[in-house]
Amino acid sequence: MFTGEHPLNVDDKGRLAVPARFRQQLADSHGLQLYITIVTLDDNPRLEIYPAPVFRDIAEQIQQMEDRDLAEALKLGFVGRAVETEIDRQGRIVLPPLLRRDAGIGNRAMLVGQITRFDVWDQPAYEATRVGADQLANALKQIRR
Repeated sequence: MFTGEHPLNVDDKGRLAVPARFRQQLADSHGLQLYITIVTLDDNPRLEIYPAPVFRDIAEQIQQMEDRDLAEALKLGFVGRAVETEIDRQGRIVLPPLLRRDAGIGNRAMLVGQITRFDVWDQPAYEATRVGADQLANALKQIRR
């Protein structure tokens, strides 16, 4: 399970160091092959990074959708923009230039664990979109803990 916020630097070649804990979880459960795609919700773009088996499961769900128009939109905007990558020997991944540009990611990024994936945000953008205390309190009422 991927959790936590990790402020990181993005070097001039677009490389980002994946936290050691995430690398270990990937190696133990999924392998080091990843898919990076871009998602924009509420005008807030971010990169979503999935272990390859998780991404393939999502792609299969898209293939099985009954609403073909929605499936085609997801294939074009979610799957079509995805880039396959692998963690290198130094524990880094390369964030593709087009995805980095479209997500507005500069040299400071925030990597955020999202249970089955991790997201990469431009750090100032992430800090501006944090969930408010009231919204979080209401959401927590919906789960047993």
